[in-house]
Amino acid sequence: MSNSFTSLRHELIQLSEPVRDYLRKIQYKPPEGSNVSVKSMLESLLPTKNSTPNSNSSENEFFEEVKDFSLCCALLVSCEGSKCGLISWIPPKLSILAKAAFQELSKVLSDCLDVKHPKRIGELGLDLTLLSNEERLVVELMIQVLPLLKESIKTSSIDGSDDGDDILAASARTPVAYAVVAAYQLRWFVTQVDYPHMGKLCFLVIPCALTALDHWSPEVKGQGMISFIHLAKNVNPSELSWYEDVILDACCQNIASSDDIWHLVVEMSVLLVTCTQQSNPRSPWYERILNEMLGHLERQPKNKDRRIAWLELVEPLLNAVGLLLLAHFRSIFPLFFKWMHADDDQTVLLVLKRTQTVMKLTWIRNTPYVERLVDELVVLFKEAALRRAREDIRTHVLQILVLLQK
Repeated sequence: MSNSFTSLRHELIQLSEPVRDYLRKIQYKPPEGSNVSVKSMLESLLPTKNSTPNSNSSENEFFEEVKDFSLCCALLVSCEGSKCGLISWIPPKLSILAKAAFQELSKVLSDCLDVKHPKRIGELGLDLTLLSNEERLVVELMIQVLPLLKESIKTSSIDGSDDGDDILAASARTPVAYAVVAAYQLRWFVTQVDYPHMGKLCFLVIPCALTALDHWSPEVKGQGMISFIHLAKNVNPSELSWYEDVILDACCQNIASSDDIWHLVVEMSVLLVTCTQQSNPRSPWYERILNEMLGHLERQPKNKDRRIAWLELVEPLLNAVGLLLLAHFRSIFPLFFKWMHADDDQTVLLVLKRTQTVMKLTWIRNTPYVERLVDELVVLFKEAALRRAREDIRTHVLQILVLLQK
């Protein structure tokens, strides 16, 4: 190894020491049912402190250590606020140390990347002058790590037609902990790159994120959804055109997800379908996704968390479908009528707001639902006397009644 890389490796070890020391002091016990030690996994990604580089060591070996240390930092930083038992034991201070270490590493390697890979990032079509040191290192690493993370997630996946026994078999073959860790690392790398650079990385990000969506674990799915949400907010529609059908099909397949990630699948689906289909209300994808959501809500109309998430996030989809919402009134208004009398004020206020949205986009006065709507609003106006949000509820009710007169 050349003197320059020997010096860089020394700096890498120095940067990793605070992380190593803090990690060593943590009392750790794998969660019940798991035989994978995430702490040991993290420690294995840190550069070996006591090894002495020799003339046979290569620059590639050094960059391999950079990759591993970056994966360690990615997991430590991405766990902030997570309730996942596999990584919730990681304290905030360790996440802060890892974030600072990665930022410093990007500064240390900035000149090195210019010399070693002057064209690789540029070949992706990225403007190097617009990338910070940290973004440059992230992009350089994504080229290497995303295919590895995709494979790690895939090893414990199952076919969509498999049953519970196959899930157990897959977990026995390759513990799901590895897929969960890889999914959190994936999400961290993806969310470090913003517009306009993210569009150039779709070919790397989308296959990996789709693999996460196809996994049976809600934890893995959730990180894939967060990755797609970030992607949708940071690309141009044209940059998704090659992938839109497979992405939107994955959205439809995941709408029946568990309660913990329902809000994520709704946000992801709304963002991606409105981004890719834009002002084409007759797109079959609008109809399919809206039907899937409404059908799922019809089966669980009393599920508070699901209805609130949907009511909060669905407005861009309603606006995009516009007048064609008339075709969905048979599903929409029975749900709205039930939710107007929900126990919680939040649901009531949200459904009144979405009712106004639908009314502004369609001709409800020419439908059989107008009389029922008036009756439900009158009852709600009276019921509001017993609610904390009585004034807000009555204001919205009166606004809807005024709209009906126009």
